[in-house]
Amino acid sequence: MSGRAILTGAEMRAAEEMAVAAGTPVAALMERAGKAAAEAIWRYAGPLPALILCGPGNNGGDGYVIARELAARGAAVRVAALAEPKGEAAQAAREAWTGPVEPFAEAGPAALLVDSLFGTGLARPLDGPVSRRLLDLAAAARVRIAIDLPSGAATDDGRLLSPVPDCDLTITFQTLKPSHLLQPAARHMGRIVVADIGIAVQSGLSEIGPPSIAPPGPGDHKYTRGYVAVVAGEMPGASALTAAAALKAGAGYVRLIARTFVPGVPNAVVQTPGEMQQPPHDPRIGALAIGPGLGRGDGARKLAFAFLGSAYPLVLDADALHLFAEEGIGWLRQAGATAILTPHEGEFARLFPALSGSKVERARAAAEQSGAIILFKGADSVVAEPGGMAAIAPPAPAWLATAGTGDVLTGIVAARLAATRDPYRAACEAVWLHGRAAERAGPGLIADDLIAAL
Repeated sequence: MSGRAILTGAEMRAAEEMAVAAGTPVAALMERAGKAAAEAIWRYAGPLPALILCGPGNNGGDGYVIARELAARGAAVRVAALAEPKGEAAQAAREAWTGPVEPFAEAGPAALLVDSLFGTGLARPLDGPVSRRLLDLAAAARVRIAIDLPSGAATDDGRLLSPVPDCDLTITFQTLKPSHLLQPAARHMGRIVVADIGIAVQSGLSEIGPPSIAPPGPGDHKYTRGYVAVVAGEMPGASALTAAAALKAGAGYVRLIARTFVPGVPNAVVQTPGEMQQPPHDPRIGALAIGPGLGRGDGARKLAFAFLGSAYPLVLDADALHLFAEEGIGWLRQAGATAILTPHEGEFARLFPALSGSKVERARAAAEQSGAIILFKGADSVVAEPGGMAAIAPPAPAWLATAGTGDVLTGIVAARLAATRDPYRAACEAVWLHGRAAERAGPGLIADDLIAAL
């Protein structure tokens, strides 16, 4: 479930300082970084004529090492410098490069462009002429590679401080940084390679990796695999998607609670029309999903809070979040419920209007306020738990932006919650499965296709 570690710019600098304090010189880290990046560039692009853009900091120092390594492999390499290096390690790397260095403003294009101008920690936009020249050189290149981050991208929150080119490959060191996965910066990264340069790191933030889901064993039965109850409402088609998705995501038993029989639901879903006044009394239920298609009128409100007051682990989405926001976030903590909230940006803003910061910071704060697991949906979904652990999902396909796919996600979350009884793990597993199912379904999917692809 937990994939590659993610560090903010400040955390990465602290890790580097600890490595230096432990006896590894900055110059040695720079050599490792440059050599690892050159290896990745060579494997990806081969011996294309290359233009390496070097800035004045350590990211530029990495660029000089890359230039030296690619030239030693036989590539035709040119270096263009924005300014002279500032630090001792970067100056030493510049001196070890024996080829010419052109002024950045005068450099002509090459088939391979390597952007080593600015790495992590950029805090302001690039100067206008620098930004325009970078974009022009990138447009003229066949292959565009960024070192650490494309110059112009912030490190920690996915912002673009300046326009950045679309890269084919981004090479970063030791860990991912938040902007590798947070939008809008993430869409410009291309393929991401994390090069190990021998720095020890610890992080409470990670990329969501593939889940480890054990197949059923001979001792399992439908209830041990997870019993999910789904509450239908005014638009039962949404809850039908949720119930079907829960089955396909591994639940052993799915019950759809509705006023009337809901057509179009798989026969394997157990329907109990008419049982809508209060939650069922069944201790085997491992997750209760409520919200998709529920409605927002007085009847829906009464129904919602009757079920939200139950003792079952909850998965709350859509209309349930809307009704819940009107009551105030303190209600959930007072109720002491085990819950996963799955808001998109608009729902999140209604639930937590006072929160600001990056998507990760807001998700963490929301989890702490509510006492719930937060699955903050989007092209860069974030999962956070009240203790501070958080994870960012790999980029989701844009074709998930169609009606009903959120209802499907609710069903997957409920299935994984019922199976694992671990809400943080369930949310992470669900968002990964949702994104990968969308990749398999392909462009033009509708929510029903997503269920089939699970």
